[in-house]
Amino acid sequence: MRVVVAGSSGLIGSALLPVLRHGGHEVLRLVRRPAAARDERTWDPPAGRIQDGTLDGVDAVLNLCGAGIGDKRWSQARKQTLLDSRVEPTEVLAAAVAEHKVPVLVNASAVGFYGDTGDREVDESGAKGRGFLADLVHEWESATRPAKDAGARVVLLRTGLVLAESGGLLGKLRPLVSLMLGGKLGDGRQFWPWISLDDELAAIRFVLEHDDIAGPVNLCAPEQLTNAQLTRELGEALGRPTPWTVPGFAIRAVLGEFADEGILIGQRATPAALLAHGFQFQHETLATALGDVLGARA
Repeated sequence: MRVVVAGSSGLIGSALLPVLRHGGHEVLRLVRRPAAARDERTWDPPAGRIQDGTLDGVDAVLNLCGAGIGDKRWSQARKQTLLDSRVEPTEVLAAAVAEHKVPVLVNASAVGFYGDTGDREVDESGAKGRGFLADLVHEWESATRPAKDAGARVVLLRTGLVLAESGGLLGKLRPLVSLMLGGKLGDGRQFWPWISLDDELAAIRFVLEHDDIAGPVNLCAPEQLTNAQLTRELGEALGRPTPWTVPGFAIRAVLGEFADEGILIGQRATPAALLAHGFQFQHETLATALGDVLGARA
């Protein structure tokens, strides 16, 4: 396939490009500066412009754009940035897919769509939850509508917490646990849907290559773990105790509104769509994922 990728410089995008190329696909990268390599094409989302000819003969567009949800404390300006960095590029790409009749649009999304599910399991048929993140994801996904209306197969990648050697969830938790400062956050009962980076990449390639997959797809491992369980297993993998409890009020004092949206609540999400289509996880359990990611006996 000839695939155009937006957002290729992030944790997932930078790791995905060699996976796609190894699979025999030709990859073109959208960049927001003058193109400097043979595989680069220039675009300007605020202006709604994509370099002429970019989508000629393209089989799929993959959109991974979006500023980091938990990278900075939320202010009204930051929340607007989170929204704009997702919705605006998606609108531009969906319109281009429709105009050029590209058959496939695979668009990033998040399990935050479901809000706080407590102990209730949710698959891709689950309803939209409450809160800023749920509203954000809803608008993000809705921006793909022109592509769907034009007949494109649209896949929405509702990704959980990604476990990678550097960056992602472990980039934040590993240093604390290594210093024996790890522990559950709040009451620790909130479910944290997770997925290894290897499985994330394999799942994206899987949905790209399977024409019968469309709509939302939960990218999370089959094993469902609470924050307390995940923290304890990480501590065991690193050989460090995780005895502490960080109270909710302390997390709110540091992170503000994001604490109640991204830390102290969770989604008990299941990868129903992937499993129904025969996707095989390399890391079905956190123990196997940590064993590979950390190079430790887990």
